[in-house]
Amino acid sequence: MPEEMKVRLLWLKIMYAYTLIGAGGFGLGYLLMPGLMIKMMGFPAQDPITFGVAGSVFCAFALLSVLGLRSPLKFAPVLVLQLSYKLIWFIAVVIPLLVSGQFPGYATIMAVIFATYIIGDLIAIPFPVVFAKEAGH
Repeated sequence: MPEEMKVRLLWLKIMYAYTLIGAGGFGLGYLLMPGLMIKMMGFPAQDPITFGVAGSVFCAFALLSVLGLRSPLKFAPVLVLQLSYKLIWFIAVVIPLLVSGQFPGYATIMAVIFATYIIGDLIAIPFPVVFAKEAGH
């Protein structure tokens, strides 16, 4: 295995572990202790259905990251999905709110955390491998 692929596999595992801890922790918090999470993060009152969906999605990423730790390349599309929704959130939500001067202070920590995932995923994801055309197709 080429030396750069070993580094890539390490980065993949780091991002799966980071997702397991970060998304898993927040997801469980959103589902099991929504009031505490709202207070701790300084969020305004949340719709319990929407907050629950976010918590469930975060927990799903955490569970799939366990599988990614076992088979990093096979589960790289999980990190691609994570990268995609976070980039879309920045483009469709964060930037327009910043430009209009309406970005809420409580969302700053979330934006910073999401940015760390974006940077880590961009480093870790082996895009040529993930998007390679399968043999025989």
